[in-house]
Amino acid sequence: MTNAKLSIPFIDLPKINKRYHEKFKSVFANFLDTGIYIKGNYVEMFEKSFATSCGVDYCIGVGNGLDALTIILKAYIELGKLRIGDEVIIAANTFIATILSVKYAGLTPVLVEPDEYTFNLDVNQLEKHITHKTKVIIPTHLYGQLANIEAIKRIAEQHDLLVIDDAAQAHGAQHNDTKVAGSLFHASAFSFYPAKNLGALGDAGAITTNDGDLAHITRCLGNYGSSEKYRNEYAGVNSRLDELQAAFLLEKLAYLEEDNTCRRSIAKRYLSEIKNEKIKLPFWDQSNNHVFHLFVVRVENRKDFFNYLEESGVGYHIHYPIPPHKQLALQEFSGLSLPITERIHNEVVSIPLNVSLETHEIDYIIQVLNQYQ
Repeated sequence: MTNAKLSIPFIDLPKINKRYHEKFKSVFANFLDTGIYIKGNYVEMFEKSFATSCGVDYCIGVGNGLDALTIILKAYIELGKLRIGDEVIIAANTFIATILSVKYAGLTPVLVEPDEYTFNLDVNQLEKHITHKTKVIIPTHLYGQLANIEAIKRIAEQHDLLVIDDAAQAHGAQHNDTKVAGSLFHASAFSFYPAKNLGALGDAGAITTNDGDLAHITRCLGNYGSSEKYRNEYAGVNSRLDELQAAFLLEKLAYLEEDNTCRRSIAKRYLSEIKNEKIKLPFWDQSNNHVFHLFVVRVENRKDFFNYLEESGVGYHIHYPIPPHKQLALQEFSGLSLPITERIHNEVVSIPLNVSLETHEIDYIIQVLNQYQ
């Protein structure tokens, strides 16, 4: 290893956002002067711009990604397409928010093992879990890689199921030349948590769809159940995209495609230059279906690997250390046998991959991983 030891954090948000400082200051000054701090022009402009970028008719800004999923499910209940207690199929290794959204809507989560290579919902296991109570599939595009779109669509059509994708990590991921995340199924839920490919400077989220009725009800539900002030059509919640966060997101949206291209470029280097049989690299077919929100490797002796990375100055994170069915909050699932999910959660390590990385830092990360013994 080179004598020049570097210190590379897993993610450096101030560095990532530095290029926006002057624009953000200008935007904030304008925001401050308008006196419109809730549901203003910035929210409207961002919703229109994000809907266009996703190729859909409607975008509804909400408070966060969890709310986005929950509100979609509750809207389908209001539309009469779902009933309390209906079953919703979810990948067992997703972030807990996906499962919580189903519970908050009064529905029943059904956990299905992921594909061990893509980390996404295993479509070969999907049909085995479909019952007469199954009404929805929620595929998560985990780490930024799209799930098996065509297979999920085919199965959903055969069984007359709704599909709502958790696109919280897949901003801009492309299915083909015409379809991107946000336009692939009946509705999509996004998070703009600061570390996302399209990240706010606080919590924020959005719903996208081509369904006008769904769009109307989701917008009402996030605004106390109201489409007109002081007239409440539904029992809603307060979950609105913040005007200032919308302004920041609008500035950053213009760079999303460029940033995703940068992420793929770094991923290509990692995949071609990291050659260590102790480190299992992620699967990628080299298409634009992956935006590498995270670059996740697998190692068997993870604690030893952590120590090595720390000594070498390379940051890391675990997405996620505890599988949902082993969380205290979800004890009703603790008896499930999910060996693939548990193996993945015991071995995954996310290494730095973001637009703030410089060439010499990427070189160093590759060198450090190649010299791990």
